[in-house]
Amino acid sequence: MSDSNGPRALLTRIRVWLIVFVVCLVLSGATAFPLVTELRLLDSSLDGWAAPVAELFPALAEWIDLVRAGVETADAQAPYLLYGTDWLAFAHLVIAVAFYGAYRDPVRNVWVVEFGMIACAGILPLALICGPIRDIPFWWSVIDMSFGVVGVLPLLHVRRMIKRLEAGQPLEAGPGLAAAQSGRP
Repeated sequence: MSDSNGPRALLTRIRVWLIVFVVCLVLSGATAFPLVTELRLLDSSLDGWAAPVAELFPALAEWIDLVRAGVETADAQAPYLLYGTDWLAFAHLVIAVAFYGAYRDPVRNVWVVEFGMIACAGILPLALICGPIRDIPFWWSVIDMSFGVVGVLPLLHVRRMIKRLEAGQPLEAGPGLAAAQSGRP
């Protein structure tokens, strides 16, 4: 019978949280590739099935329409500008790969989780500084900043669990857990 609070269970919970975080990071990054198509679909949905949302939040609907028009213009006249969003997507994917180290050996690679927490914190000044420079509405910057706040919450939880796992070293649950912790299959 296994202990639901033991090292093996803690390691499993850490890994599940890391998987959830990485999936969200990959999805967030992958959406930057088809930006033109996504904005067209989003804008048309606000005129169609999501019209009640547009009526409830007219500033949001106007902003989405403005951004769609700007991205379409960039795509038609200067498509190389959208290469920047390709790099944004790539950066998300690369950062997601870094979390594999924390998945394999959370104690030794806790720095990856801490790096993620720093990156989440960095979203706040970026949005507050660059948003006004780029004429981004403040309410949209708040939405952007929420990604940092929401992103740091699971990472804080994972870091706490890793520190609990570290405090319980050495593990006494047998070679399977030791192998799992060291990253060996």
